[in-house]
Amino acid sequence: MYFDPAYLLFVGPAMVLAFVASMMTKGRFKKWAQVPGARGLSGAETARYILDVSGLRDVGIEPSRGMLSDHYDPRTRVVRLSPEVYGGRSVSALAVAAHEVGHAIQHHENYGPMALRTFAVPLATLGSNLAYIIFFVGLAMQAMAVAWLGVLLFAGVVFFQLVTLPVELDASSRAKAILWERGLVLPQEREGVSKVLNAAALTYVAAALTSILTLLYFLMRLGVFGGGRRND
Repeated sequence: MYFDPAYLLFVGPAMVLAFVASMMTKGRFKKWAQVPGARGLSGAETARYILDVSGLRDVGIEPSRGMLSDHYDPRTRVVRLSPEVYGGRSVSALAVAAHEVGHAIQHHENYGPMALRTFAVPLATLGSNLAYIIFFVGLAMQAMAVAWLGVLLFAGVVFFQLVTLPVELDASSRAKAILWERGLVLPQEREGVSKVLNAAALTYVAAALTSILTLLYFLMRLGVFGGGRRND
């Protein structure tokens, strides 16, 4: 086995985009975390209010550890917010809190793409842990059935990333709509909310693109695009 420069040709641009998106997300969050929301609400208070007016009083809110560790857990029906968001009273905190509540609302409404993503979680976990190993072991042993098994496992990762895109974009759209309609942010704060959520959305676009290009690289190594299988 050896490092294949073709891998960088396939996946490199997406990796660069992922890095830029990550830095942009952190930068915008940090910038707008310094701008207090005019209503004076914390992220936890904002999340609680939106959940209550949406008829989701049984959905819990808990603090989580780590920066930008915010997420909604559909198994326990709990919105978990990072310290900066849970207790923060900034524009960034309001944006992220509303986004995560958007996922809770999706779950309550049986939003199709979210159900697909939940279904794909085990496939993505298995694929991300084993696909690379199985694929390259198959190539090294010239066992094409094994290599193709690696491809199929990684296809589960691609599927997960693709269905994640509409889930995340829809949650952001819901967050903006609720924040606007309920007057939880003032008109001059909307720019910050949009920039924080748009930067976060770009990270999911980059992740999906990276997985797609990685799958194409695997197929190229198997000679799917012509020229026969490449030998190591």
